[in-house]
Amino acid sequence: MRLIVTGFEPFGGAEVNASWEAVRRLEGVEKVLLPVSFARAGGMVRELVAGAPDAVICVGEAGGRSSISVERVAVNLMDARIPDNDGARPVDGRIAPDGPAAYFATLPTRRIATRLREANIPAELSYTAGTYVCNAVFYALMDAVNRAGKPIPGGFIHVPAKGGVALFPIIIE
Repeated sequence: MRLIVTGFEPFGGAEVNASWEAVRRLEGVEKVLLPVSFARAGGMVRELVAGAPDAVICVGEAGGRSSISVERVAVNLMDARIPDNDGARPVDGRIAPDGPAAYFATLPTRRIATRLREANIPAELSYTAGTYVCNAVFYALMDAVNRAGKPIPGGFIHVPAKGGVALFPIIIE
């Protein structure tokens, strides 16, 4: 099975990104470091999907959350509170002008959140990946999967900025 798991580089002046710290420790998966860039990250994810993996899980850092958030919905909106690492700060922009308003994850989100909680790992289902680069990557992933017309499980998981590395075992069958 070819499972690809992505994480992000640091952003906003931070020295590390909890998502990459968690992902880089995983074994038996293909790991990809994404830039915190509206312009570049989505294209990288689309290229990953074009390679026909068995599944893709994108992981991001959520500064204000204290548990793992298994994201269910990606929205076609870019609205940045702070600039990305390229200095871009889109407001009210669409990720894919010809795309639908939203996509649902094709991962078994409820089962993942339940298994994490059963393992005593704080986890929740989340209905928003925000409107920053995490959401843009999630949307680009699901858009690429949809356009490929293949049943590739894909989705997005947020880890807390503090303690996220320790909380992040991936539980997928």
